[in-house]
Amino acid sequence: MVATVALNTICGLVFLIPLVFILPDQASLAALLSGQPVPIIIKDAVGSSGGTIALLIPVIVLGLLCGIGCTTAASRATWAFSRDGAIPGYKMWRVVNTKLDVPLNAMMLSMVIQLALGLIYFGAAAAFNAFSGVGVICLTLSYAAPIFVSLLTGRKEVKEGQFHLGPLGVFCNVVALGTSYLSTPLLLSATDSSQQHGLH
Repeated sequence: MVATVALNTICGLVFLIPLVFILPDQASLAALLSGQPVPIIIKDAVGSSGGTIALLIPVIVLGLLCGIGCTTAASRATWAFSRDGAIPGYKMWRVVNTKLDVPLNAMMLSMVIQLALGLIYFGAAAAFNAFSGVGVICLTLSYAAPIFVSLLTGRKEVKEGQFHLGPLGVFCNVVALGTSYLSTPLLLSATDSSQQHGLH
């Protein structure tokens, strides 16, 4: 797990650093209704639609794999809430398909919701960007909440854990909370900017 973080950091830098060197006018990128500057950046540098698509194939594949992972995680979370009777229609969503050994109904629900949100993009890109921005903010805050509670209680619950890390653990927790605190206003401003461009 730790190795994947290191690998993704290296691969991310290898992908992002060249983009920084070929950036076109930033005002035009900020004004994009799609909120997706990477294809435009690559096309300006390559000058060919075919070359741009070829260079974007790894990103598309990663997006598909990420989508599969998100659907899997969302369906498992839906199933877990349904098992405890915590969401409407829980009797339907908590059913596990014995043949496939997966919560198929919960997976289909997650897929339908994702498709519905994706269709919003075709009607109003600003609305879609607002949805996705709020989703990232809520995810960030959901990670920050247990870290904050753990720090408030003196990290008592993790003292017996394998990754307690002592004082280094406290430092890591503070850095994580600081990152969450700083990223939330940035995401909010980006979402607000996207909405303003959509209105204009």
